[in-house]
Amino acid sequence: MSHALFTSLPPTNTTTNTFPFTFSPSTRLQPSSLHPDQASLLLSQCTSARRLLEIHAAILRSEILHHQVVNFRLQKSYASLGYVEKCLILFRQTPAPNVFFWTNAIHAHAIQGLRFITISLFTEMLSSDATPNGYTLSAALKACHLYLGKLVHGYAIKQSLHTEPYVATALLDMYARGGDVEAARFLFDEMLEQPIASTTAMITCYAKRGDLAQARQLFDETSQRDSVCWNAMMDGYAQYGKPNEAVNLFRQMLKSDSRPNEVTILSVLSAIAQLGCVSSGKWVHSFIKNKINRIRLNAKVGNALIDMYYKCGNLEDACLVFDTMKEKDVVVWNTMIAGYAMHGQSQKALELFDMVRFRGLWPTNITFIGVLNACSHAGLVEQGRRFFHLMKIEYKIEPKIEHYGCMVDLLGRAGLVEEAYDLILGMNNIEPDAIMWSSLLASCRLHNNTSLGEKIANYVVSKGYANSGTYVLLSNIYAAVGNWDKVALVRQLMRESGVQKEPGCSAIELGNKIFEFVVGDRSHPQSRKIYAMLDELSALIKAHGYVPATDLVLHDLEEEAEKEKSLAVHSERLAVAFGLVSTKPGTEIKIMKNLRVCVDCHNAFKLIAKVTKRKIVVRDRSRFHHFSEGTCSCGDYW
Repeated sequence: MSHALFTSLPPTNTTTNTFPFTFSPSTRLQPSSLHPDQASLLLSQCTSARRLLEIHAAILRSEILHHQVVNFRLQKSYASLGYVEKCLILFRQTPAPNVFFWTNAIHAHAIQGLRFITISLFTEMLSSDATPNGYTLSAALKACHLYLGKLVHGYAIKQSLHTEPYVATALLDMYARGGDVEAARFLFDEMLEQPIASTTAMITCYAKRGDLAQARQLFDETSQRDSVCWNAMMDGYAQYGKPNEAVNLFRQMLKSDSRPNEVTILSVLSAIAQLGCVSSGKWVHSFIKNKINRIRLNAKVGNALIDMYYKCGNLEDACLVFDTMKEKDVVVWNTMIAGYAMHGQSQKALELFDMVRFRGLWPTNITFIGVLNACSHAGLVEQGRRFFHLMKIEYKIEPKIEHYGCMVDLLGRAGLVEEAYDLILGMNNIEPDAIMWSSLLASCRLHNNTSLGEKIANYVVSKGYANSGTYVLLSNIYAAVGNWDKVALVRQLMRESGVQKEPGCSAIELGNKIFEFVVGDRSHPQSRKIYAMLDELSALIKAHGYVPATDLVLHDLEEEAEKEKSLAVHSERLAVAFGLVSTKPGTEIKIMKNLRVCVDCHNAFKLIAKVTKRKIVVRDRSRFHHFSEGTCSCGDYW
């Protein structure tokens, strides 16, 4: 027997189970006391690697490994504990394995995601004396992509196994994973009985395609739902920009017979992060802390909590979760680095990167995206260049478009627009996308580089990359220099292209409710109070030196007063005014905006925070701004 079977297994706890005879970590099994039936019973009750090694040793001493049932149960026990390599060693030493041995080996590798070995074993089995049954096919199908899955489907039809429930469900799942909705739906409709696993696979299939209406219809028609079914629908909502629906579904699930599990929590926290609703996040966090709910604060759950808190503007709680976590993999460190970067605490993000290296963790490409973002938000050009080269030279990570995008953003914000442009042109085997060009175009607007801005805009339009943001940025460039004829021309191009400007929308959470505002909004019941507050704020901040940035207004308005009035009713200002009239003095105000906050509102918010003695937190498309006492956490660099 290979010694490899008795190495590399971690120690486990020493809780004593009840066995037919005394069996504890300090007591070795006696060869004379172990018979095949006893060995089989012990293996069926074994739940730890250490106990399994002891039983295995006793089996060897008792010379009963050749017993088919004992051998099979031993392989199955190793597989159930995740030690598939031990299972495979035993399998290879089994003379003439039957269908049960083959199926166990195939299933063990399939559930571990070892697709290549799974398919290899299945192919090898087809050349052996053993004939696959329905369970074998269902296990093999877990590892099949669409092309291979169709071949297995053909084999199942040939063997008249395709109608067996396990096989039919596995086939449906395979087609669903492969994105063949029509084939999956055909199999689903052909089933005489539709088990919950098949329904869930079909819901997942629709959700992955973005057809949430069909997914929800099927979900609502299902009377017996398990947690996997709930999770599939919830995850679909979270992944396709319907976070409210995901959170509402979670509330419904709590009233059902299904118990939320770790996957449920990951989905709902992702949805809450999109909403920016920290009160809902705290509620879910309390749910996790309640031991009765059996949700362990492992690396995945902790990472989701950190992500949720910092995206909801609560960096302090994100840090608290991070500091109290016992399990921290590199993904958790990456998320915390990204959180610091997004909130303008670039130095702390870089310090965290140093800690990652100090602890011996290997940075990933995601780590460097967070670090480069931190450099970009703080204008740390030299550090950014150093990290970009460190990633390639020391860690052998080939830069992806996200890394180049960070560098273009960093250089562009620092005024090095020509260098950023050259970097884009020099990218190897990577095609710049619309986001990268828009970033450079924004830098051209910021630094009044009209000639390069025009050049980039013309290229983007000719390539069909232009979106509403492209046209708006180009309009801003022309408006800044007073070239209203070209502003009109850009608008005409937008109309001819069918492109519409994305309307600015800002939201504020008060009393566990989200209130949304658009520019010039007067639909709110407290609209009169809101506009009165705006007028009061305007007078107060002017007394402290505020000067409206009227050059930002795209309209060719003749009177400066009209331009100033246009700026004063931006959606984020309406949200802040509503927050001021609706909360007690000193209460922190948090705003979420779908677009980048404009320079004029940014200047105004610094003074509003000062005159009202409030802290104002604004989350825009790219980062968080913390306004307090006349300053912003971004240092006016964003």
